[in-house]
Amino acid sequence: MNPTRVLVAYGSKHGATAGIADEIGRTLRADGLDAVVLPADEVRDVSGYDGVVLGGALYAGRWNGKASRCARRNADQLRDRPLWLFSSGPVDSSAEQDDIPPAPGVARRMKKLGAREHVTFGGAVTAETPGRIARTLVRHGKGGDFRNPARIQEWAHHIGDELGTTR
Repeated sequence: MNPTRVLVAYGSKHGATAGIADEIGRTLRADGLDAVVLPADEVRDVSGYDGVVLGGALYAGRWNGKASRCARRNADQLRDRPLWLFSSGPVDSSAEQDDIPPAPGVARRMKKLGAREHVTFGGAVTAETPGRIARTLVRHGKGGDFRNPARIQEWAHHIGDELGTTR
């Protein structure tokens, strides 16, 4: 019997969301699933997957355009399989302290696609993050890496459990 096949797709501008997707993929593979991690703009067909995790970075309360376009492009197929959404973005500890609801556009997308769940993870803006805004944040002590690998892994295990894996 072939393992359950899961796509983890992400829209990331500077790599923090890609890192979250990679962690989800590694955890799902450790749980015995066949997890494939791809940039959202490369996803043209999700019919070969038993489940999909789609994530996007948040910028000014909007989901990354690559993630949004992936959701629209694959909407019919996404409605026919288990789907989980995630966002990354707060560059502080707020995602650790409270469950942050999805941004309004992501909430509408969840409803249209019948997504099972959404979670918001902390983001990252570090000295390696390109761009003037990132440099300014870091210079003023407002940057940092607020991704929590243990929380990401816990959520990925939850997805694996819902897909029927045994750890």
